[in-house]
Amino acid sequence: MLLPTDLLGTWTLRRTVLDRRAGLSGHVVGSTSLSVVGQDEVAWTEVGTMRFGERVTPVSRALSVRRGADGRWRVHFADGRVFHDWVWGATVAHACAPDDYTGELAGDASRWTVRWDAVGPAKDYRLDSVLDGRVDPAD
Repeated sequence: MLLPTDLLGTWTLRRTVLDRRAGLSGHVVGSTSLSVVGQDEVAWTEVGTMRFGERVTPVSRALSVRRGADGRWRVHFADGRVFHDWVWGATVAHACAPDDYTGELAGDASRWTVRWDAVGPAKDYRLDSVLDGRVDPAD
């Protein structure tokens, strides 16, 4: 199992977006950076450009991955709310009424993926992200 500290650096981000409800697909190209904030915290930032149909827009998000007193790592939104447990190679869930999200972190230290499915009355989409081409912070 990889920990967030095993993935430090800046990665090339390629994400496909499939909106099943609208019958449209798009993609994001950009970068994802994981950097140490403290002994038990890693900052996860993404920046890129999304192309969805005819629409082109800049996108970004900031997350943090924190190790709790129980030794487990959890991904948090920028406002501090828990998003999901850091579990490698197994399905994680995030309940966000009225929709349900399931995701998975997988891969290795040279190429990893993040998948999310959102299903419910408000959303029906899939995000598939591939992260590779890491620039190690020690380089």
